[in-house]
Amino acid sequence: MREVLAQAAFQLFLERGFERTTVDDIVARAGVGRRSFFRYFPSKEDVVFPDHERCLAEMTEFLAAVDDSDPVGAVCDAARIVLRMYAADPEFSVQRYRLTREVPGLRTYELSVVRRYEQTLAGHLRGRFGADGDGELRAEVIAASVVAAHNNGLRLWLRSGVQGIPRRLWTMRSIWCGVCGSGPPGPRPRGRSPPCRRPGRPASPRGPATTRSSSWSRPKGRRCGGSCSRSRQPSARAERVHAVRTR
Repeated sequence: MREVLAQAAFQLFLERGFERTTVDDIVARAGVGRRSFFRYFPSKEDVVFPDHERCLAEMTEFLAAVDDSDPVGAVCDAARIVLRMYAADPEFSVQRYRLTREVPGLRTYELSVVRRYEQTLAGHLRGRFGADGDGELRAEVIAASVVAAHNNGLRLWLRSGVQGIPRRLWTMRSIWCGVCGSGPPGPRPRGRSPPCRRPGRPASPRGPATTRSSSWSRPKGRRCGGSCSRSRQPSARAERVHAVRTR
């Protein structure tokens, strides 16, 4: 019934516009009563996002089941669940994207949904990093950044005619594995940035998005000394060679 109501609503939104469509119009098109509508959707705005509650529940379940070895990688993979939802019905996703661009109230509602995803990811990270000291700040910053990166990739995908999402997904995940590293934060070394991990190579997709490591390989365990920039301290051998050449 949720799908029937959502389909009827979007047909009317395309024909009349969101503001000119009422709940009575939707239930008349769907052939059900008002009580049936409000059993599934608290408001007309909710019918535009019929799948987010289920997606949030799936994300929460996924995060509860993963191990503690790579919390940053886990939240990146959890964000994939949302993108998989959009990719499952590209036509509907494009229609929704265009509608939220046209109706300011829907954009505001969408931002509140995005915030709930962000809070879910941050809650998982706080449980791994700790809520004291830098742990809470680290959790909030990483969660907000992962959501922002995935939203940017999603918008580009929707604007491009829904092409190339697997490549964009891997690019975003590899960036975050390289920048944020993995595991709970330890003591920060003096005089240099915290260690980070370099991303590995993507593996071939093997299964559903809710299976850990089903679509990507793990980041390589190689650590870079210092920040994620490419510059490195010269070795003693390199310094000796340089000294000989400059004599």
